[in-house]
Amino acid sequence: MDTSADASLVVDFLNTLDIEEGTDVLTEPALWQAWAVERGLRPDPEQDARSVRDALRAAVGDPRLPGVDTEAPVRIALTLDGPVLIADNVVGAVLSAAARLAVLDEWRRVKICPADDCLWAFFDHSRNRSRTWCSMRACGNREKARAWRDRRASPVDHH
Repeated sequence: MDTSADASLVVDFLNTLDIEEGTDVLTEPALWQAWAVERGLRPDPEQDARSVRDALRAAVGDPRLPGVDTEAPVRIALTLDGPVLIADNVVGAVLSAAARLAVLDEWRRVKICPADDCLWAFFDHSRNRSRTWCSMRACGNREKARAWRDRRASPVDHH
């Protein structure tokens, strides 16, 4: 089963908050409306969407946020292809996508970059699910260089 659409929806929703740029789609009603409409969904009230986004970000590793339980109503339809989760609003669609990822054991691939000035959500496509950084060229390289400088600056005890 192709999980890319579900992964994209979840990651895109998590990244409606951009720490590096200092922007939040959920603080701009017109941007939030456009974000939802681009995906063929109905926007939830900003506060509801923000609560779910924060809960999801915490669940995948955002260290700034406390983990909390959250829920959204969804419907299940039995089609000729089998049962499917249905939601026409953003929160329901995102949580449905997250549930499908969890059922397929792909949920652990949704991660948050550990760089304090980034915290970008990404989907780890690596075979062994070991990717840490959103980008090795940007955050990963910067953190490795910082760690190297810290090691060089600290005195070494040779006792």
